[in-house]
Amino acid sequence: MALNTSAEAPLPVGEVSRLIGGWIDRLGAVWVEGQITQLSRRPGAGVVFLTLRDPSHDISVSVTCYRQVFDAVADVVTEGARVVVLAKPEWYAPRGQLSLRATEIKPVGVGELLARLEQLKKSLAAEGLFAPDRKKALPFLPQLIGLVCGRASAAERDVLENARHRWPAVRFDVRNVAVQGVHAVPQVVQAVKDLDAIEDVDVIIVTRGGGSVEDLLPFSDEQLVRAVASCRTPVVSAIGHEPDTPLLDYVADLRASTPTDAAKKVVPDVGEEYERVRLLRDRARRSVHAFIDREERGLAHALARPSIEDPHRMVDERADHVAALLDRGRRTLGHLLDRADSELTHTRARVVALSPAATLQRGYAVLQKADGHVVRDPGEVTADEPLRARVAEGEFSVRVDA
Repeated sequence: MALNTSAEAPLPVGEVSRLIGGWIDRLGAVWVEGQITQLSRRPGAGVVFLTLRDPSHDISVSVTCYRQVFDAVADVVTEGARVVVLAKPEWYAPRGQLSLRATEIKPVGVGELLARLEQLKKSLAAEGLFAPDRKKALPFLPQLIGLVCGRASAAERDVLENARHRWPAVRFDVRNVAVQGVHAVPQVVQAVKDLDAIEDVDVIIVTRGGGSVEDLLPFSDEQLVRAVASCRTPVVSAIGHEPDTPLLDYVADLRASTPTDAAKKVVPDVGEEYERVRLLRDRARRSVHAFIDREERGLAHALARPSIEDPHRMVDERADHVAALLDRGRRTLGHLLDRADSELTHTRARVVALSPAATLQRGYAVLQKADGHVVRDPGEVTADEPLRARVAEGEFSVRVDA
């Protein structure tokens, strides 16, 4: 319930603590899961003190239980173990401290962990976080590689040594973090985010050596998976050995079976690249030489052809033929002209022979009336009718004699 207070009418600290304790006392028992980070079992003490931490967040809560409650699982529960406790929240008023009073503790078995991971895997896959089309391609030759690993770990040494052996000029930005335990998830997530924010980082490798299922749990944490999924920089997962497959492997842009494998997949081998360049150069040289040889043979074959070797030969061979055709054409045209001239002369002679002028030349005359009508019958004229007589050399007037 809300309290009516003011600067003039404040509540004493004891009253506030008492009210908080009253509200917490109304809460019932709850099942809580977490990882034990501190365990205190004092000899002869009837109470065991635990610190239960959320592996995905920087949140812890104190837990107390009677010795007989803890003794039931003392053989399998140690610091770092994941447990589920049935506890009731309690408020310690003198110190203003919240704790949980556990009445039952159950260790989380490997089978339960794997079942939960499988359920989380299906949920994240349904969101599309593992889709192949989300994978980003790695650069051929990264200039700066971000490396997230344990401090002075074998995984760090394997990546650095193998990468520099393959390409001595490669540079690393190493972020040493906890790779197991309660601090692993927040530190790894923060390291990945910090490296992703650096423009010069071309690829990020998250790696650690092998371990148990519990040791590798931080790399299946949902918070880490989502952080990697949101990275703009390609991320390579190199966790454990070949059989180990944390959820980070599915969301990463590339999975490497081991830290050494990560170095081989991210950094090209300078010797192999030199050899590849040499082979390609030799192949190019052979191709160019083969092309030049083929073109030279084709050119030589073309130059050996008679038409190219003696270009005027064809013209010379055709010159006599052209001259013969020209003479033949001239003769044919001459014959045609001569024959046409002869035919024209004969036709002209016939025309002249048949023309009225030729008849007049022989002494004949043509009589015409005044209207030009030619007189063909004596009955066509009358006495004293004037006529015109046309002869070879001209014409004159005549009159009809009755």
